[in-house]
Amino acid sequence: MVNKVIDNVLQKAKNIKLVIFDVDGVLTDGGLYFTDDGREMKKFNVKDGLGISLLIKYGIEVAVITGRNSVIVADRMRSLGVNHVYQGRLNKLETYENLKAALHIDDQQVAFVGDDVIDIPIMDKCGLPVAVADAHDAVIDKAFWVLGKKGGDGAARQVCDVLLSSQQIAVDGYEFTGRQ
Repeated sequence: MVNKVIDNVLQKAKNIKLVIFDVDGVLTDGGLYFTDDGREMKKFNVKDGLGISLLIKYGIEVAVITGRNSVIVADRMRSLGVNHVYQGRLNKLETYENLKAALHIDDQQVAFVGDDVIDIPIMDKCGLPVAVADAHDAVIDKAFWVLGKKGGDGAARQVCDVLLSSQQIAVDGYEFTGRQ
C-alpha cells in the first residue's frame, strides 16, 4: 500500500538545502561483512545512490557523517558526487555545526537521517530529523519522520524523493509525488 507523506513533513522538506546521512545502518543495512582475508565489504542500494545523485544535480547539498572509517565509503561517495564526507566522527554535532557554518545555512534548512544513539545530538538540532524504520527506539522517539524503509533498503531514496517532490523538482519529465 502506498501512503502519502504527511503534509507537515512535506512542509519542512520544502526548506531543506542540505541532507546529511549516517552511513552504517542508513545507507547500508548496518551489517559488517568481511572476506576471509579480513577485507571489509558493504552493500549499498543503487536506488539510494541515484536519489543522492539527483539531489546534488538539482542543487540540494548532500553530506555523510559517520562514526566509522572506510575506504569503501569514501569511494562510494566520490562516485555519487558527494563532496562533504566526514568519517571517524563520534562527535557528529561538532562536524554538523562546522558544515552548517561553511555552507551558510541554518538548522531549519537541514535534514538528517540516522539510526543510532550517536545521531541524536544532530536530530535534536536540525529542521527535519529522520529515522530509518529499523532505527534504535531512542532515535525513533526523536524523529519527526520515521521512514517506511530500513537502512540500506531504499530508505535514503525515500528521503530523496520527498525532498525532490516538496521542492517541485521534475527529473526528465517525471514529477516526484511525495509517496512513502
